[in-house]
Amino acid sequence: MTVRLRLAFTVLLTGLATAIGVLVAVGLAFERVEREQTFTRANAFVQRVAKQHDDLLVQQRRNPETFARFLSSLLLFDPDNQLYLLAADGTVLARTGIAPLPAGFKVSIEPVREAAQLSTGTTPDRPVQPRAAYVMGDDPEYMVQNAVVAAHALIEPSIRSAAEASGYLYVVCRPPGSPPSRLARLGDHVIGPALLPVLTVILLTTLLAAWIIGAITRPLAKLSQEVDHAAQSGFEGTALPQPQPVAAAGRDEISRLRMGFAQLMARLREQWDRLRHLDAFRRESVSNLSHDLRSPLTAAVASLETLLQTWRVEDRGIETNREADRRLVEVALRNTHSAARLVRSLGDLAVLDEAEFKLRLMRLDLVEVLDDIATRFTDRAHAKGLTLTVDLDSAEPLPADIDIELFERAMANLLDNAIRHTPAGGRITVTAGCVSQHLHVTVTDTGCGIPGDELDRIFDRHHQGTGKTQSERGGGSHGLGLAIVKRIIELHRGQVSARSITGVGTTVNLEWPQPSAEYIHEKDPPT
Repeated sequence: MTVRLRLAFTVLLTGLATAIGVLVAVGLAFERVEREQTFTRANAFVQRVAKQHDDLLVQQRRNPETFARFLSSLLLFDPDNQLYLLAADGTVLARTGIAPLPAGFKVSIEPVREAAQLSTGTTPDRPVQPRAAYVMGDDPEYMVQNAVVAAHALIEPSIRSAAEASGYLYVVCRPPGSPPSRLARLGDHVIGPALLPVLTVILLTTLLAAWIIGAITRPLAKLSQEVDHAAQSGFEGTALPQPQPVAAAGRDEISRLRMGFAQLMARLREQWDRLRHLDAFRRESVSNLSHDLRSPLTAAVASLETLLQTWRVEDRGIETNREADRRLVEVALRNTHSAARLVRSLGDLAVLDEAEFKLRLMRLDLVEVLDDIATRFTDRAHAKGLTLTVDLDSAEPLPADIDIELFERAMANLLDNAIRHTPAGGRITVTAGCVSQHLHVTVTDTGCGIPGDELDRIFDRHHQGTGKTQSERGGGSHGLGLAIVKRIIELHRGQVSARSITGVGTTVNLEWPQPSAEYIHEKDPPT
């Protein structure tokens, strides 16, 4: 349900609840006013009758039948009401109604006394505090409902004390027709006449609320569409909202919000274009650098290797200056190799950072892959006096979805670092296993280790080692080998970490999720 429908539904329910509350309140107020007016008329009637006929009890005792006709004559012009003569305990002595009553029938005496007190201010027999401006009492003919009653205390001084009532003149007030019904009176006098005006007010307020809701939600709906479009198309979209002048967009809060959103998107689009151009320039510069340096460095490496090989096949009795030249050539060759690796690493990182780059994943046995990689480095490790082993948690195959070319590149970088930084007699161990549905590959060496202040930055492509660590790497290192390892593992949705103790050794851990059974074996090759 949209915000517009929710607001409309809320306004409609509020209007209906308000209308019902108003009708009920007006009905109750009308009923109270009607009862107060009825009590006032009835009270005036009983006061007038009691003043004109102060011997009603005596007349009833003398001739009950004649007295009943006399009471009926008093109500000649108001036949809907009933007049009763009550004893001091509420027993009905005489009445004007025609419905039969049981012998000795009594009405509740407390409302009678309260009505008598309300008419005169006090009762002769005992004071009763009135509760309202009218009194509801028993209707002897319809005992299921209360009726507005009025009463006057009758006193016979010759028989009783002046402080006691000998009986009561009791009037039961009824509306014309059937017995009093609150719901019927409410419908006849309140709901019926007031229903049309109330419905008209509800209709007008609903229309006004609908207009206000539409005025508020229409620009919000447009703003929501613009936000959805921006979220779907991003900064590459061609139909982004354009900022509008304040005079054209309006000066209300929603219009200013739309204008601010459009200005924000325009500013973000401008910054995005600038960043995109800078990123394209960076990638182009790195690519050009790699291309321009690769050819001359390759030629230099080939020339130095040829010269060194020529000197090595000469007789062993060579002059001292040529031995010094040989050392210089070796240093130059080592640094040239380092520069060549740097250029190649820069190019590889530029490719791996491309947003369009995709892995070519294949389902392979990780054990076989590690054995094959370790075999390639075994001769080099033995030539330096190192021991290279592959230690597995179990003999079972470890299925892994990897880009074999990139994974071999990452492992080659780690093993190359381990061999170069581990002195003769050391040990390099490659382990693999699966823990908590994650594959783990570690490369541990017993080399010089990495200082603690550099350990957290060895995978940063902008970090350069210093001191002993850098000098032992032969001409310095820019850390791009480990940066490439980190990027490759991140592309496999994994992470890389390292721990090291100076003088003891270093351990690098590669971790990425274990493939599921339904995982695709091979993805699209990179473009």
